[in-house]
Amino acid sequence: MRELDEGSGKAAPDREGTARNSARSGQRQRFYACASVKETPEGFAILLDDKPVRTPSRNVLAAPARAIAEAIAVEWDAQRDVINPMTMPLTRLANSVIDGVAGRVDVVVEDIAKYLETDLLFYRAGHPDGLVARESVHWDPVLLWAAEALEARFILSEGIVHVCQPDQAVAAARKALPSDPWMVGALHVVTTLTGSALLAIALMRGRLDAGEVWAAAHVDEDWNSEQWGVDEEAAVRRASRLVDFQAAATVLRARIELTG
Repeated sequence: MRELDEGSGKAAPDREGTARNSARSGQRQRFYACASVKETPEGFAILLDDKPVRTPSRNVLAAPARAIAEAIAVEWDAQRDVINPMTMPLTRLANSVIDGVAGRVDVVVEDIAKYLETDLLFYRAGHPDGLVARESVHWDPVLLWAAEALEARFILSEGIVHVCQPDQAVAAARKALPSDPWMVGALHVVTTLTGSALLAIALMRGRLDAGEVWAAAHVDEDWNSEQWGVDEEAAVRRASRLVDFQAAATVLRARIELTG
C-alpha cells in the first residue's frame, strides 16, 4: 500500500511495509545515498556516503586493485530499497577473502591442490563417440598445455574408477598455485565450481578465457541437455553458480593485470 506525499499528489513508498519485508527476508534497508572508492592503507576501500564498509568480521572492505573495488562499489550502488547480498557476488567474494582466506592462505591452497589428484579432466566417457570427442576437444589441449608449461603429466581414466596420479605431476602443477590471498580465494571459487584445478590454473595463466573454462566444465551437462532436454532446476543452479564464477574471474583478471 502507498500513501500520498503531502502537497505532491504522488504516491510515496510505504516505508513501514518495506521495513517489514526487509526484516522477513533478513535483508537491511538501503541506508546510503552512494558508494565510492578511496585509496587507504588497507587498499582501495569501498565507502558508503564517505564511511568505510566493514566485512562480517569487522575488517575494512578494501580491494588490492582499483578495478575490483570499483566493481564492488557498483554492486552497492545497484541495490534499491533493500540490500540483497545474493546480488553482490564480488562483495561476498571479497568478504570471504578478507575474513577467511587472508589468515589461512596455505590451508586454502592445499584444498585447491587436492583437486589435482581427482581433476574433472582426468575422467573420460567411454561412449557415445560424440561425447568422447567433445571431451577431447575441450580437455586435451589443457592437459597438453599442463604437460608443456607446468611439466605436469597426468594419467587419464575411463569412467569414474579412481586413478592415482604421479606425485611428480601433482607437485609440478601445485607449484603454479599462487600465494596472494585474493588470487587464492578466486582460484578456489573457480576450482570448486568447475571441479577442476587445471581449468582454474589455465584461466589464471591466460591459457583459457572465462567462457572457455565454463564451457569445458560443462561438457557432459551440455551433452545431456542436447540429448534429453534442459533440466530447469539444474539450469537455475547453473545460472547461480555462473554469477559466482564470473566474480572470481573478474578478480583473477584484475590481479593479473595489476601484477603483470
